[in-house]
Amino acid sequence: MIETVIPFVIGIFCIAILLNLYRLAIGPDIVDRILALDTLMINSIALIVLADIQMSLGILFEAALLIALMGFVGTVAMTKYLLRGDVIE
Repeated sequence: MIETVIPFVIGIFCIAILLNLYRLAIGPDIVDRILALDTLMINSIALIVLADIQMSLGILFEAALLIALMGFVGTVAMTKYLLRGDVIE
């Protein structure tokens, strides 16, 4: 059952990533682009986890955690720069 569902869900996440890339390129202002980049990060993490489940490796979960950490730090740094003009106080 899971062997038939995972490729379908991977396809849906690929479509979501394409829509995020569209919002990232066409976004009306910088806030929409930051949110699109954050959502793109979340979708790519989900895609990595689904690929790991499909291939039964178990090692890509650690890579997904590292990408999630870097995505969080990047989002915080971008919003801090947007609000204050600098990242380090």
